[in-house]
Amino acid sequence: MKAARIVLTALVAVSVAVPAHAQLGALGKIKKGADKAADTKQKLDDLNINDKEERQLGEQVSLKLRSRFGVYQNADVAKYVSLVGGLVAAAGTRPNLDWKFIVLDSDGVNAYAAPGGIVHITRGLLGLMKNEAQLAGVLGHEITHVNVKHTVRAIERSKAISMGAEQAGSGSVRNELIARLADKAFQTLFNGEFSREDENEADQVGVRLASKLGYGPQGIVDVLKLIDARNNGREDRNGLFASHPATKDRIQKLEKQIAAEKLTGSATADARYKQHISFDAKPVTEIAVDTSGAAGLASGDKKKDDDEKKADDKKEEPKKRGFGLSSITGGSKEAKSSQQVASAGARGVGPDRDAKGGSNPAPINVKITAADLDAFKKGLSG
Repeated sequence: MKAARIVLTALVAVSVAVPAHAQLGALGKIKKGADKAADTKQKLDDLNINDKEERQLGEQVSLKLRSRFGVYQNADVAKYVSLVGGLVAAAGTRPNLDWKFIVLDSDGVNAYAAPGGIVHITRGLLGLMKNEAQLAGVLGHEITHVNVKHTVRAIERSKAISMGAEQAGSGSVRNELIARLADKAFQTLFNGEFSREDENEADQVGVRLASKLGYGPQGIVDVLKLIDARNNGREDRNGLFASHPATKDRIQKLEKQIAAEKLTGSATADARYKQHISFDAKPVTEIAVDTSGAAGLASGDKKKDDDEKKADDKKEEPKKRGFGLSSITGGSKEAKSSQQVASAGARGVGPDRDAKGGSNPAPINVKITAADLDAFKKGLSG
């Protein structure tokens, strides 16, 4: 007990020995840091992204998506999707955005609407769909996400963006903030984190846009049915429209809406669709996956994720047998795919979401004029 008193006395003595001006200086630094942090928090709380910044955000998100999946380097397909998308976007509430439609080079069945008017659809989803009305319905859904700023809303609701006081004083705070928002937006899109309300709104408005142009409103419903059948028996959240709300619920709501609002569009443009989209989607069991996924791109640490994936692959190597005929010829596609899907399932991923992509992220420059859209719309027929 006596020894404890001596130690306590010594600590008090040291504290008193520190000059008063030094103590006040330290308190002043702490207060200054707190004020700076509070000021930064206020800026984040008062965040209001203008149209220019929304586009800047969208460009960064698009780059992440293109780096992850690559771009399908087919100019005819790119132009065709841009014409359908251009028609639907022109019928919406933000027709003057610089709309871009990009086909991602992935077998996964998915679509992503980056803020500011950059819509992405995968080669796999194009192969799954059977006509232009279905494409118009999906693009109407994605365009609505952009028109009502669902991604920006989701970020604001998450309150997941924060910056320390030391970061607030260095460089451009706004640019740093946009970069962080882009990371969060990419994660939101990649993981399908829109709310139930956002998805329902995109469904409802998107089907009206397609029908307004003369497309059969049943198009988006048919796509949902195809996806529901594709995911039959799966327990993971896999790909497009596979999260909120349940696909069957969305189908029922859309069918009720179509009847109640008497949406009477009838064009499907089957022949025109088949003229440009001549490939089919791969079965979900045959999709090769990349488990580095969103985390590596958003965190900037893709090498770490790649190293972890290689380590996982090495662990699985002892299970493989020999170097016989199947190894030389590339093996059974079905067997390989089953291994890849099983591995993906163990990691908690969905093949359509985590499908491997191509290696070329360069977008195809597509120019669509008002005259092009007019001519394309006149050619719309069953």
